[in-house]
Amino acid sequence: MSKLLLVLGDQLSMDIASLREGDKVSDVVVMAEVADEASYVQHHPKKIAFIFAAMRKFAKALEQDGWTVAYTKLDDDENSGSIGGELLRRAEEYDAGEVIATEPGEWRLISHLEDLPIPVHQFQNDLFIASHKEFEDWAEGRKALRMEYFYRDMRRKTGLLMDGDKPVGEKWNFDHDNRKPAPDEVTFDGPLKFEPDEIVEDVLDLVETRFDNSFGDLRPFWFATDRGQALEQLNHFIEHGLPKFGDFQDAMLNDNRFLYHGLVSFYMNAGLLSPLEVCEAAAKAYDDGNAPINAVEGFIRQIIGWREYVRGIYFLEGPDYPRRNGLNHQRGLPDFYWGAETKMNCISKAVAQTKEDAYAHHIQRLMVTGNFALLAGINPNEVHEWYLAVYADAYEWVEAPNVVGMSQFADGGIIASKPYVSSGSYINKMSDYCKNCDYSVSKKTGDGACPFNLLYWHFLIRHRDRFDNNPRMAQMYRVFDRMDEERRETVLAEADAFLEKLGKEVV
Repeated sequence: MSKLLLVLGDQLSMDIASLREGDKVSDVVVMAEVADEASYVQHHPKKIAFIFAAMRKFAKALEQDGWTVAYTKLDDDENSGSIGGELLRRAEEYDAGEVIATEPGEWRLISHLEDLPIPVHQFQNDLFIASHKEFEDWAEGRKALRMEYFYRDMRRKTGLLMDGDKPVGEKWNFDHDNRKPAPDEVTFDGPLKFEPDEIVEDVLDLVETRFDNSFGDLRPFWFATDRGQALEQLNHFIEHGLPKFGDFQDAMLNDNRFLYHGLVSFYMNAGLLSPLEVCEAAAKAYDDGNAPINAVEGFIRQIIGWREYVRGIYFLEGPDYPRRNGLNHQRGLPDFYWGAETKMNCISKAVAQTKEDAYAHHIQRLMVTGNFALLAGINPNEVHEWYLAVYADAYEWVEAPNVVGMSQFADGGIIASKPYVSSGSYINKMSDYCKNCDYSVSKKTGDGACPFNLLYWHFLIRHRDRFDNNPRMAQMYRVFDRMDEERRETVLAEADAFLEKLGKEVV
């Protein structure tokens, strides 16, 4: 009796477990574009198009490699609408008695497969460097699960940037060198932009018809949609972007959306590139003298450090993790996250870029849209679902820890030792956004005062009982306490007034 080999849209690699466990002669690969996966949140149309196009091309590559592939397109008449439904339909069609799957990256889908009335064997997803057990063993007995120490273990495991048992450059972390403000000129022309071929155009037409009400611009569409193109983008970044990536990785500019960023997370998270090969390419650039240590180490840390770490947290903490709300924030997500008008230029720029490209880099996500949501007390579940929907590299295993934990401090401090909040001064330092804003970043109170300045103190005071004894935040409470009473009252009153206007008028 044959087996069904499930390949999901974020597992587009010839090296996945479900294929290794299969037999080309007797087994059938099942791939399906289904409504359940395309609509459980309001995904950006570019994200849907990217995944569907990459799936179709990967299915074609599997067939060329000798596999039998049962592929369901979204508009097929017999499409059941769910992964489980397609597996059951194909099991009957091919007289298959079991399913071999690579473990999905979301608890929701893991449970869905477990509940099917057919044996489904879920194998470890080894598109990652650390197994669940490795992370659990590392975490066991630790009072604080800080990424830096996990990252060092991953360096030792992979040998990346290692000189024997010591780090290259005699330091594990060169982050201190990677905080330069926005440059006057960017010499990297950004990611490669690929012209849609016939397969991609067919997908774009489908998505345009079926998801015309979704937030985000479908066209122009320029993502890589197969492994060859993804490798081209990786090589383009390594040669032209990586040398200055470290210096300006936290910077933001009105008129340059990409600066020196790699935009390879789309392709790693879909399986078209492996994290190890991406890191090895960066390490080779350092070995060959083509990129400095601060850039290469910072880039590698984001992948084998942060990326692996947040996946470990997601699976360690369990299915309820995305719904945590440790600060009990309940305010609804403002309409300007969905493109409504706002006078805050930094928010406007980040959301416009998100709408058009299904992309914004990590500081735009953390210190602009995420920072505002945390300061304003937005319900983290709404924030989580927004990030999951609007970014083409967002899957719950990576998105939920970044948003619920790092950005919104809703996990109670599992990931971050303090909330990542700042006034407008940080955004002003790291960008040119404030120069084009209706608000004045230099004004702390009064007409035209930057909302980030007001909300920063409002956040600290409304959560004082929780954070007053946090050694990393005590200094800011002392600063507030040294203000004269009238100024303290003015700051809090104006912050209250601003929050009262959210959702009622343009702010």
